[in-house]
Amino acid sequence: MTLKQQITEDMKNAMRAKDTARLGAIRLLLAAMKQREVDERIELADSDIVTIIDKMIKQRRDSIAQFEAAKRQELADIEKFEISVLQAYMPQPMTEAEVTIAVAAVIATSGAKSPQEMGKVIALLKPQLAGRADMGKVSALVKAQLS
Repeated sequence: MTLKQQITEDMKNAMRAKDTARLGAIRLLLAAMKQREVDERIELADSDIVTIIDKMIKQRRDSIAQFEAAKRQELADIEKFEISVLQAYMPQPMTEAEVTIAVAAVIATSGAKSPQEMGKVIALLKPQLAGRADMGKVSALVKAQLS
């Protein structure tokens, strides 16, 4: 079952269970997926869907920070719930040790020696780690190993 089919099936289950909060979060995801398909005239692969989910999670984390700064906890709680729904469709996150091993392997195979070649290393790592690791932390790790 593809990720898209699983999300659609989960939407149907949420409708049957009358779980409006979960249904709303899943519909937001399906709308973002459909928008991308229409805009780019493509059929989304699982990796494309993971990218969309990752972007949506980042947006919600930013919203949570803003809501909490404005002392609007009820809105922050809604965003946290949406993150928990979206997180279910993400691949299993990698541990810090696994990320370190992957970074070291890519640096070794690419032959990168200086921080100026960091972009090349990140470009090779991105497809492997998409949705499984925080790319900000990966970038810092690459920079540290190349320095």
